[in-house]
Amino acid sequence: MSPNKAKWLLAGLMWLIVWPGVSHAQSPDLMDAFKRYSELNDQGHYREAIPYAEKALKLGEQEFGPDHPATASMLNNVAKLHGIQGRYAEAETLYQRSLAIFEKALGPEHPEVATDLDNLALLYDTQGRYAEAEPLYQRSLAIWEKALGPEHPDVATSLSNLAALYHVQGRYDKAAPLYRRSLAIREKALGPDHPKLAADLENFANLLRQTGRTKETEPLYRRSLAILEKAFGPEHPHVATSLNNLAALYHVQGRYDEAEPLYRRSLAIREKAFGPKHPRVAKSLENYADLLRKTGRAEEAIEMEARAKAIWAK
Repeated sequence: MSPNKAKWLLAGLMWLIVWPGVSHAQSPDLMDAFKRYSELNDQGHYREAIPYAEKALKLGEQEFGPDHPATASMLNNVAKLHGIQGRYAEAETLYQRSLAIFEKALGPEHPEVATDLDNLALLYDTQGRYAEAEPLYQRSLAIWEKALGPEHPDVATSLSNLAALYHVQGRYDKAAPLYRRSLAIREKALGPDHPKLAADLENFANLLRQTGRTKETEPLYRRSLAILEKAFGPEHPHVATSLNNLAALYHVQGRYDEAEPLYRRSLAIREKAFGPKHPRVAKSLENYADLLRKTGRAEEAIEMEARAKAIWAK
């Protein structure tokens, strides 16, 4: 999901509070639903957040109308939650509707448009639809650089997203300089302990590991994990991803005793956050199963692999 999350949750709330001409129309029910959604989303309780986000959207459409930017922000919130849960078709429809509203209401070069472009691109990216994602990321980056200048934190987010797309395609020579530029911008603008900096540290470390530079990666992973645990608490899904990455490093280095508790903890967090049948749970099961096979525990590995296959099949 997008590194923009916390910022644009706040942006969505600001639409409700200060959008000209509508502040008088805000019902207590709408504000309560939005507040509850925001709390659960920030805690990583995505499944529990969905009904509140959908309630806020329904009430917002009634109060603001179907083509208002406030409605677009709430569409975006619901889309993110569906995307996190793997309901990509539902998320895509909502993102496209949100994007159309913002473009019509605010113009094609507004930062809100850039945000929706990033989110829709990330959805395509997650599904392996890279050819569709790349021009959206590039358009978003151009909007941010024009609107905010080349060293703004939101430019860093866009750089990081595009770098990640190149990364997953194996285009490492294009990804690495974008990661470095994003890291430099974020550390300067946000400080050394910001969660968005952690995301870039993880991504760059992954690239270094995949290109054989494993000795350089461990301090980056450890620094990222410390930032995320401090920012979100020890049981947040972001922490699970960081644990999984550090475990994978130990795994490839043959440090199985150090990798296993990290895999186990990552799996437990994901099962709690996403439910037992989510694709991210399947990925954790596969990683853990591979380690179990390498340590001679084939029966346990077979059980985990079967569970993962059932999730992917569904």
